[in-house]
Amino acid sequence: MAQTITAPAEVDERQPPTELFRHLRSTPGGLRSREAARRLTVYGPNELSRRQARIWPRQLLAQFTQPLAVLLMVAAVLAWAGHSPALAVAVVAVILLNAGFAFVQERQAERAVEALAAFLPLSARVMRDGELVEVPGRDLVPGDVIEITEGDRICADARLIDGSVAVDLSTLNGESLPAVRTADTEHVPGPLLEARELVFSGTSCTAGQARAVVTHTGMHTEIGRIAALSQRGHTEASPLERQVRRATWIIAAVAVTAGVAFLPIGVLAGLGWAAAITFSIGLIVANVPEGLLPTITLALAAGVRALARSGAVVKRLSAVETLGSTTVICTDKTGTLTENRMHVTHLWVAGREWAVAVAGRDRLCRELAVAAATCTTARLPGDGVSAGGGDPTELALLRLAAALGVPVSGSSRDSARTVLYAFDPRSKRMSTVTGGHLHVKGASESVLPLCTRFLDDSGRFSALTDSIRDEVAAAVDGYARTGLRVLAVAQRIAEPDLLAAGREAAEKDLTLLGLVAMVDPPREAVPAAVAAAHRAGIRVHVITGDYGPTAAEIAAQVGIGDGRRRVVTGAELEQMDDADLDHLLGDGQEIVFARSSPEGKLRICEALRSQGHIVAMTGDGVNDAPALRHADIGVAMGRSGTDVAREAATMVLTDDNFATIVRAVEAGRRVYDNVRKFVLYIFAHAVPEVVPFLIFALSGGAVPLPLTVLQILAIDLGTETLPALALGRERAEPGLMSRPPRSPKAGVIDGRLLLRAWGVLGVVSAVLVTAGFFWVLWRAGWEPGATLPGEVYAQATTMTFAGIVACQVGTAFAARTDHASLRSVGVFSNRLLLGGIAFELVFTAAVIYLPPLQAVFDTAALGGAELLFLAPFPLLVWGADEIFRAWRRRRGADATKEAPSCESATS
Repeated sequence: MAQTITAPAEVDERQPPTELFRHLRSTPGGLRSREAARRLTVYGPNELSRRQARIWPRQLLAQFTQPLAVLLMVAAVLAWAGHSPALAVAVVAVILLNAGFAFVQERQAERAVEALAAFLPLSARVMRDGELVEVPGRDLVPGDVIEITEGDRICADARLIDGSVAVDLSTLNGESLPAVRTADTEHVPGPLLEARELVFSGTSCTAGQARAVVTHTGMHTEIGRIAALSQRGHTEASPLERQVRRATWIIAAVAVTAGVAFLPIGVLAGLGWAAAITFSIGLIVANVPEGLLPTITLALAAGVRALARSGAVVKRLSAVETLGSTTVICTDKTGTLTENRMHVTHLWVAGREWAVAVAGRDRLCRELAVAAATCTTARLPGDGVSAGGGDPTELALLRLAAALGVPVSGSSRDSARTVLYAFDPRSKRMSTVTGGHLHVKGASESVLPLCTRFLDDSGRFSALTDSIRDEVAAAVDGYARTGLRVLAVAQRIAEPDLLAAGREAAEKDLTLLGLVAMVDPPREAVPAAVAAAHRAGIRVHVITGDYGPTAAEIAAQVGIGDGRRRVVTGAELEQMDDADLDHLLGDGQEIVFARSSPEGKLRICEALRSQGHIVAMTGDGVNDAPALRHADIGVAMGRSGTDVAREAATMVLTDDNFATIVRAVEAGRRVYDNVRKFVLYIFAHAVPEVVPFLIFALSGGAVPLPLTVLQILAIDLGTETLPALALGRERAEPGLMSRPPRSPKAGVIDGRLLLRAWGVLGVVSAVLVTAGFFWVLWRAGWEPGATLPGEVYAQATTMTFAGIVACQVGTAFAARTDHASLRSVGVFSNRLLLGGIAFELVFTAAVIYLPPLQAVFDTAALGGAELLFLAPFPLLVWGADEIFRAWRRRRGADATKEAPSCESATS
C-alpha cells in the first residue's frame, strides 16, 4: 500500500529538518527514482500553469458582439443598401481593426504567465537513489533534496538542511541586495520571504553552497502564487469604453425607435409606403454616427504615438483615456523617483565632514577615496569596457576618486591585486589585498568593531577610543536620518603572506580611514512632476521594498507627503484589516509603504479602486505583476523592469521616469477632451440632418424631402471624417492640469455636451440649412404641394447638403475649445484641421459640380447667389457657440466669487 504524503500546501516549511523530513516522507539522502516518479504523477510537473485555457476563436468572435461593432455593422448594411459598397467595406475594415485590438488586449494576462515561466531553470542537481544527478527542473517533487551553488537559479521552494548561501530575492521582494540563507538558524516569526532558512523558486544563488529539501513545486511555490494572482479576475473596460458602449446602445435604440415610430406617421400623413420607408431609413442613417468609432480609434492611436515619442509605450488604446482620469499614482522609488545611480555626497574624515565639491583639496579625503575605489571590482565606461559595469555603489566610489583628482584604473587595480575577499552578505563587507595593503569597505556596524586605530587630522594612526567611536556612530546616524547610505572604509598594512592567509586572519587590527555617505538622488524632473500631479488633484503614494526612512526621505525631497512623513511597513500592513486600510487611504494623506509584499501591493490597489479611485501603479519586478495587472493603469519600467512586469502592465516607460507618468496623464486628459470635441462635432450635425425629414413627414409630403440618404452618408463618412480626426489632435486647452480629475462616472456624452451640440450648434445649423432650402424653393416660385421640376429639386437638396457642410466648418472651429475662447488656443494653430476643412470643401465641390458624382448623389451645380447665401453660415454657427461659452465662463466666474462668502458665512 502506498504511503500517504502530506500535500504541499499543508507542509510547514519552517519546522526543524527532522520533522520536515518525517512529514515529507523523505531523508537527507533524497528519494528513490521510483518514488519520485510516483510523486510526479500525484503533484504534477514543477511548472507554472494557466488557471483556465482560453479558446481564442471564441475570444475573437466575442469582439464582434460589442455594441459599437453591432452599430457599425448596421451602418455597413445601410451603406451597402445605399449603393455605396466602398463605404461599406471601409466600415467593415474598422470593425475588424477594433476587434483585433480588443483580442490582443485580452491575451496579455496569458503572456504574463508565460513570462513568469522563464524564471524557472531547465535543470537541477538532485539526490536520487543516494547519488547526485541532474534532472529536468519540471521533474522536481516535494521531498527531493537538491544542491544549490553559486550561479544557480533555484527550481523550487525549499528548506536548507546544510550550508549557507546568498540569494538574490529581487524577483520576489524587489530588493537589490542579496539575502543570506543558512541551515543552522533558529526559527524567528515573521514574513515567509524573510525566513533565513528558506529559499524560493525563481531566485538566484549569488554565493555559497548548500543542500535543501524541496517543500513546494509548481503553482504551490511563491512565484506560482504570484502567477495565480496575475491571472485572478479580468481586465475591465476603461471609463471611455464603458461610456461609449452605453452611449452607442442609446443612440442605436433612439435611431431605430425613431425610424420605426415615424414609419406609420409618414403613411398617415399621406406618404406612400415607399416614401415612408425612404423617410425611416433616412432618419436612422441621420441618427447613427457612422464615423464615431473610427474617429475615436484613430484619436487614441494618435495619443499612443505621441506618448511613445515622450517615453511611454501604451499597449492598449483605451488606456490613453484612462490615464486622463487617474486620481492616484502608486509609484516605486528606486529608478522611478530616483536615478538608480548612487552618488557620493559627503565624506567624514578625522572627525570632520567634507562636501565632495571641496574634498579634493584635502589629502586625507583623497587617501580615503583611493582606498575605497581600490576595494572594488566595477569599471567605469571606457576603462577596458565600452559601457562600464558593476555594482552601483562601487561605480559611485570610482566616480568619487576621479572627481577628487585621484582616479583608479580598473586594469591597473586588478593587475596589482593579489587577494580578493568578495562581499559577504552576512558580514556586509568586502576586502582586497594589494601587496602589503589590505583595503576594507562595508557597513559601519561591520567594519568599525574590527578597527583599533583611526587616521587623525595630522595623518597619523591614533588609538580608536570610545569617544571617537561614539563620534563615528553619531555621524553614521546623522547620515542615515537624511536618507544617505553610509560605508566605512579601513585599511591594514602587514606582511603580504599574513593578509593572504584568510579572511579571518586578515580582517583585524584595522585602521579606520573614514566614512563615505552616498545617495541615489531624485531625478531632476520628478519634483516638478509631483507638483504638477498635485495641481491636477492626483495623490501620490510610494510603495517600495526598500527601507522605510530612506524611502520617506526621498519622498519628502520630491514633494510627496506635503512635509508629513507617514511610513507603513509591510508587517504593519499585514496586521491591518480592510476597514483599517480603507481608513488609512481615505484620509487624503500621501503614504510611504515600505518593505511591501505582492499581496500588500495588490491590497492597496484594490482598496483604492474600491473607493472609486482610478489607480496608476508602477513596478519592475516579478512581485509587481499582480498589482500591475489589476490596476487601472499598470506602469512597468522599460530599462530596469522584468519581462513579467512589462507583459502584465498596460504602459511601459522607456526611460523609467516618474515625470513621464505625469506627462502621460496630461496626454490622457488631452485625448479625453479631444474625444469630447469630435463627439460634439459629429453630434451637432444630427439636428440639421433630422429636421429635413421631420419637415417632409409632418407636411404629409407637401414639402419635398430636403435631403437624400446618400447625401447624408456623404456627410457622415465623407465631409466630416477628416475634420473630426483633426480635432482629435487638438492641443491642450489652458489650465488642463490645474483642474481636478474627472469622476469615472462622468460620461463622455453628458447633458452639457448634448445641450451644446443639439441645443446651440444643432439648432442654429438646422435653422440656417432649412432657410437655405426654402430660399431656393422660393426663388423657383414653389408653393406647398406643387410639383417641382427635377433640376430645381436637385438644386434645393444640394443647397441643404452644402448648407450642412458650411455649418460643419463653423462647428469645427467652435468645437476646438470646451471652456476657453478660440483666440486663447489660436485660430489657425491646428493645421490638420485647416487641411481637413480644405478637403471637406474640395470633396463637397466635387460632389456638387462633377457630373459623375452628380449622378450618384442627385446633386446640381450651385450658382454665385447660392454660394453667397452660404458664405456667412460658418461664422454664424461659430459666433453663436462663442457667445454661449462666454456666458458659461461668466457664470462659472460668478459662482467662484460667491464660494468664499458662502464658506465664511457657514464658518
